[in-house]
Parts: sequence; C-alpha cells; structure tokens
Amino acid sequence: MPAMIPSPRQSATDPVPTGEPPVRLGRDFVARHGETVFNAAHRLQGDAAHTPLTRAGFAQADELGRALRDLLGPKPALTLWASPTGRALQTLAVICEHLELDWHGARTDARLVEIDMGSWGGRYYADVVDEVGPVMLPGGLLKTAPDGETYPQIAARVGGWLADTADDAGDRLVIMHGISSRVMLGVMTGAAVDPTLGAPIAPGLPQGSVTLVEAGRASVPHRGTGFAPA
Repeated sequence: MPAMIPSPRQSATDPVPTGEPPVRLGRDFVARHGETVFNAAHRLQGDAAHTPLTRAGFAQADELGRALRDLLGPKPALTLWASPTGRALQTLAVICEHLELDWHGARTDARLVEIDMGSWGGRYYADVVDEVGPVMLPGGLLKTAPDGETYPQIAARVGGWLADTADDAGDRLVIMHGISSRVMLGVMTGAAVDPTLGAPIAPGLPQGSVTLVEAGRASVPHRGTGFAPA
C-alpha cells in the first residue's frame, strides 16, 4: 500500500500563493482520476475517501496510461504521487501497469484530496440545488458549502505540498481531482487569483486528462474523455 502522509485541511505554515510560479526541479504530470460511480450518478463527491471507478472510469485510466507510455516509454524515472482516495489510487494502478512501475512504491498525501464539500458531500446535486439553489459556477467550478472548504484553503494546502516537494529530483506523476488539481495548476503556473473565489484556478479538463508543467508552463499531452466538471 502506498505510504500515507496525513495532513490537516490547512496549516498556518502553508505558503500563500503569490501569483508567481513556484520554482521546482523536474517536471510534474498532474492527472485527473477516471469517472466514478458518484460522477455517473451526479452526486457531490468532494473529499469522500472511497468512490470506485465505473467501467468508463477504468477505460479513461487505461487511455491515460497508454498515452503516458507513448510519451515516456516503459519504466520512466517518475516519483509517483496520489491523493489517498480510492479513485485516485485505482487510476494510478492502471497507469502503473502501462508504465511498468510499482504501484506499491507510490506516495500519498492528504493535501492532494478534492475540495471538502461539508454537509453537501455525498448528496445528489439535484437535492442540494432544490435546497439552496445552483451549486455549479461558470467553467465547471463549485460553490463552497457553508461548512465546507474554501478555494484559498485549497490553494494553501496544495501550496504546502508544492513547497515540500519543490527540491525533489526528477519528474513526478500526481493523480488527483477536478477542483483541487485546477487550483494546484493555477498555483504552479502563476495564474491570476480569481477575484470571486480568492485563488488561482487553471482551466478545467475532463476526467482522465493529464497536464504537464515544466518551469511554470503548462501543456496538455492527453485530454481525457470524461465529464468535464468536478
């Protein structure tokens, strides 16, 4: 089982994004997990620990693994990272088969999890909308629940992970989630802070996509076929 690194939602010592890309050694391949049963049922997933992949989700992970194999070849020199959620680890397992890498050597960190949706988490979108009104924002983003996590809190925790791994030698493959990956990619590329949400946010990509970040510049070597919003 990958080594688990527990982390609180936000730490007072986590750096606040400055709008400048952080200096990092190596390259980062930041991927979004495949579709889950919650995605297919239109339920708010948030930071739920274990929501398994659907057949479509496994197919997206398979396509992602094949694309990374074409790009990097067999047994590439990568440090494997993942959110500790089941869906991220399942996606990584499929990718590791393609890359001929040891899934058991992967590292997990709770700072890579999805946005915490508080009391909205696990509920059907339609039920929450009936109660509070629309929860989807333009561009596939989510409103924050009254007792949930804010976008600045996400930026602080992923910024802490970026700071802790900045000097690690070599390239990294990181499997995470729709909202949290967009915030982390926003921090990594020095994107402008969204004036409404209070954090830098990168454009959304479908499930099963991967973004390559090198020296603060992002490209998309593989675009998945999954549902685009979180």
